[in-house]
Parts: sequence; structure tokens; C-alpha cells
Amino acid sequence: MNVHWNKSEPILIDDEILQEAVMEKLPLGQASHAAKVEQIHFSEILNLHLEYRNILRIDHLWEFTSLSRLNLNNNLIEKIEGLDRLVNLTWLTYFPRLMFLDYRLLDEKTKNEASIKYHYVFEEVRHEELQMQQAHEAEQNQKAEINLHTDAFVESLNGSSLFKSMIKDDPEAQTIQCVPGVAPLLQTFEHQMVELCMQLFDTGLAEHKRRETELSSFFSAQAKVMTDYQEKASQILAKFEPQHKERIMELQQLSDPDMLRVKISHCNDELSQLCKSLMAVEFQLVSQLEDVIKKFDSNMSDMINNFSETAQGIFAQCRDLEDDYHQKVKEIVVGTLENVAKDELEEDIPEDVKMLFTDRDTVMDALATSHDNHLLKINDRETQLVTRVNAWKVALIKGIEDKELKQNRMRISDIHRYVDYLKEQLEDFQ
Repeated sequence: MNVHWNKSEPILIDDEILQEAVMEKLPLGQASHAAKVEQIHFSEILNLHLEYRNILRIDHLWEFTSLSRLNLNNNLIEKIEGLDRLVNLTWLTYFPRLMFLDYRLLDEKTKNEASIKYHYVFEEVRHEELQMQQAHEAEQNQKAEINLHTDAFVESLNGSSLFKSMIKDDPEAQTIQCVPGVAPLLQTFEHQMVELCMQLFDTGLAEHKRRETELSSFFSAQAKVMTDYQEKASQILAKFEPQHKERIMELQQLSDPDMLRVKISHCNDELSQLCKSLMAVEFQLVSQLEDVIKKFDSNMSDMINNFSETAQGIFAQCRDLEDDYHQKVKEIVVGTLENVAKDELEEDIPEDVKMLFTDRDTVMDALATSHDNHLLKINDRETQLVTRVNAWKVALIKGIEDKELKQNRMRISDIHRYVDYLKEQLEDFQ
């Protein structure tokens, strides 16, 4: 199919690509063993999948003598060579860009005849590739969405995931839910929890966008400072280098040793001044970058703190909802325990629920445990969000500071190397 799915450069097949394709289709245990002992026998492979790799030319396949199916969908194939060795090949998907097959040029007449002869096959292939394209795009969109939610620290909060995690693996709670009057409370609780989670989810995405905007502004400010620095350094060098060349030419023309020493001393003084000037600009750059980073750190800290406080407020509401649900269920449970004790149940309830309600301590312990488990899930998700978002900010600032420190050292080293190189030139005149 003549669709280019990504922007990477066209490639040619080599042994590494073939080994990777073979390993991808092996069962996990078998693939690990094959990689360990380095015994992948191409001659034993029956199916080979090389889709979505931007392949321009097909060759290196002569070892696949047992190959019966070769999948090459969604590439940029113009030339196929060496298929004459694949005597067992019975299935090969559709190449509208193909120009050479087994070292022979395909003319338009051959292509047209093949198109007419295999029209229905082509239509089936096109349909299959369209489905593959749609599935591929859906997968990529899903991955991008998950990555966005994770980067915003609100993954799995756009629905009932948190609520379901609170309810599952709680058999006593599930039994209690069978008590008349509890199910409607649980539905209301779930609806309210999902509303709060969605509120937090939307807030998280909005805050993520704000952080991205702030980060972009920081990089712009950083680039501006660097541009100013480069202009100042260039001006210093533009003024120095012509004068230095003139001084070198003067040295080349001098024969008087005393005069030569005076001129060399003057040149060394000029080099020292050059170093001081460049270092002064460098220190100015460092100071300005520190201010930019400090402002960025302050702005980002405010954002993170506000987001954390908002999230903690929403999680507090979740705990209030759970507590309200727990208290209402507790009232129903206590009433049911009294009715069971008096054998005055107004509605039929399952036998296992009746059995549970014959032991008051067991029922109340189960209710308390369920309450604690629900709160634990809420607290854990709150801790996870707050911890991750703060750790992200710390790592971000540290990464920026470390990078700037490294670049500062490199620039200082470059200044000294340049000045030392010029001083070495002067030594030739001594």
C-alpha cells in the first residue's frame, strides 16, 4: 500500500532487521532462549512479518527456504530480489510502488495485466490493509492518550476505575451489598465518586497544559539569554582576532630579540584580557540563567502546589463520600442484625447473607474492614499523585540545573583551550 505511516527514513533489509522480525514472532520463552544461545535458523521460519518498517528494497531472504508467507504491508518497496530461492512461498500482500522483481524491470504492461488478473485479490488486500491501518492508528492514538494521562498524573481517573478498585476483592462487602437498601446507596456512591474523579481528571489535564506552556516559556527565555551571550562573545572575538593577526604579522617581521620579547609580552597581556572578557560574559550568562531557572522553579512550584492542594481537596471529598456511605450502610446493617435476631425480616435475603448476620461481631468487623479498605485505596491514589507530581518537578529542575552546569564547564574549558592554543602560537617566536 502506498501509505507512509511515519516520517522516518526508508531502509534496506539486513540481518539485524530479519533477526528482530523473527524474534518478535517467537513465543517469549523460546525467543529468550534463542537470543541467549544465538541459534535462530532462518531456514526453519515459515512466516515472516516485516510490516511498517519503511523498507525500500527486499533482499537478504535467500536463507528462508521454508518460508510460505511473507508479510510486507505498508512499506515503500520498489525492488524485490532473491525470491527464486523461496520455493515454498505461497503468500505475498501487494506492492504498487514495485519496479524490480528478481532483478528484472517491471514494465507498465506487466503491471496492468497483473492488476486485471488479480483485481479481486487486490481489493481484498486493500480492505485488509485499511483495517490494519485503522487498527494501527487506533493503537497509536490509545498509546498517546495513555501517555498524556500519565504525564498529567491522572491516569485511570476518567471513569470508575478508582471506585471499582475499592470494591473488588472485598467478599464481605459484596455480601453486605445484598442487604435490601444497600445497592441504591452503592450506586449513588459510585456516581458521586466518578463525578469527583472526572473533576480531578479534567483539572489534571488543564494543569498539564499549563505546565507545558510554562516549560515552553522557560525554554524561550533560556534561548534568548543564550543568543545574547553568543552575540557578545562573537563581538569580543570579532574585535580581537583581526588585531591578533596583525600582532602575529608584526612578530614575524621582527628580528630584534628585545623588541620581540616586548611584543610577545604585549600579546600575552592581550590574550589574558581576552580570557577575562570572555569569562566575564560567561559569568554574566550563568547569572542570567540562574535567574531564569529560579523564576521557572518558583512558577512551577506554585503550579505543582496548587494542583496538589486541589487534588488533596478532591480526595478529601472522596473520603467524605465514603464515610457518608459507610454510616448509611452501617445503619442498615444494624437494623438488619436486629431484625435477624428477632426473626422479623420484612424481605427475603439470600441464605449466605442470613448466615453472616447471625454473628454481630463478624458483620461489624467486616463492615469496618470494608470501610478501612475503601479509605486505603483513596489514600494510596492520593499519595501516588502527590508524590509523583512533586518528584517530577524536582527531577525536572535538577535535570535543567545539571545540564546548565555541564554546559558552563564546557564553555569555560573551550575558552581556556582557545587561549592556550593562541599562547602556543606565540611560543614559536621565542
